Amino acid sequence: MYEKYRKILHQCLGFDWDKGNVDKNWLKHKVSSVECEQIFFNRPLVVQDDITHSKIEKRFYALGKTDSKRALFIAFTVRNNFIRVISARDMSRKERKVYDNEKANT
Repeated sequence: MYEKYRKILHQCLGFDWDKGNVDKNWLKHKVSSVECEQIFFNRPLVVQDDITHSKIEKRFYALGKTDSKRALFIAFTVRNNFIRVISARDMSRKERKVYDNEKANT
């Protein structure tokens, strides 16, 4: 699943954090910005189009693990070659199953 999105992610120069999104995920789900960034560097990383939420701009979701093995779901977009995290939380049971299936196939 990751291969399709490799080019998009490899063109990214970093992450887009500002006062609008840097603390939002910590306050709501206790996910730090550092944890959000970590999943993009760890494998496997499962990335899919988020068709439901792509009305105004193209959005994606990612399933991955932090350096401490915390399993996260992250909704994000790419703006000006920067990953902008929209939402981050722990994976649901269903998402964990998708992630584990992908991990088994890599």
